[in-house]
Amino acid sequence: MSWLSEFGGILMMQGFNGLSVFCVLLLMALGLAIIFGQMGVINMAHGEFLTIGAYSTYLLSSLTTAYAPALQPYYFFGAIVLAFLVAYALGYLVERFMISHLYKRPLDTLLATWGLSLVMQQSFRSIFGAKEVSATLPDWLMGSFQPAEGIDIPLNGLFMMALTIILTGTIFVLLYRSRWGLQVRATMQNRMMSGAVGINTRKVDRTTFALGCGVAGVAGAAFTTIGSTGPTSGSLYIVDTFLTVVFGGAQSLIGTIVSAFSIAQTQSTLEFFLTGSMAKVLTLSTVILILLMRPQGLFATKLRK
Repeated sequence: MSWLSEFGGILMMQGFNGLSVFCVLLLMALGLAIIFGQMGVINMAHGEFLTIGAYSTYLLSSLTTAYAPALQPYYFFGAIVLAFLVAYALGYLVERFMISHLYKRPLDTLLATWGLSLVMQQSFRSIFGAKEVSATLPDWLMGSFQPAEGIDIPLNGLFMMALTIILTGTIFVLLYRSRWGLQVRATMQNRMMSGAVGINTRKVDRTTFALGCGVAGVAGAAFTTIGSTGPTSGSLYIVDTFLTVVFGGAQSLIGTIVSAFSIAQTQSTLEFFLTGSMAKVLTLSTVILILLMRPQGLFATKLRK
């Protein structure tokens, strides 16, 4: 039975590896669920906001190492806040000067944000160079926790899980237990009536879009704990992120969580037995087949008609 215990250990290790991917994918998908699910905007530049968060973390890491090495164990908490603020501010400006003119024109938003993503990628190359860079992680994020013999759980993965849980809970409270969330949902369901009762719909649009971008920035900070950052790092996640949101149900946060977990775990487990590209093909093919049978996603929002 030793082979059975070894096989179980392998599956558990792959499961924990999948949790790291799940955390980044979920944070990306949460931001996109707010923008696409709540606003109906197809933001093809969403992955670049992850890259902004990752580069912000890298810059703060470099500055801390060079000028304040004593703060090295603590800088990562500030990096998370910085990544959110930088991505939020840029998202606010993008909505103000571009997206606000393209509402109810999904094809135009797709083309405009795709062009924006190319501009942002080239800007990253010009500023940071084409080579990938890595942030210096604090010592407490290095190493692993060993709950049993043969099973090592990375500490950075545990931190990412805690960060994801906190941020997911915060977004849920904001959208479903706050006055601002009520205004967001009211605006998206009936913009004209919301404006008639005194809701500043333009302000709601900007803060909602900026919040989604800010969450992607936090995903970028988390991404630096598992990989290096390059100009196209964010674009590698954009297809999986859109598929996660659609598969879970475009307006369902619960569906987004379940979808991200299913896709990340399936892909991680298959990668042990197959090549990475084949694992992705099988995972995406399975999701597409399920969507053909259930096009509204796993958790469709019920609307009164």
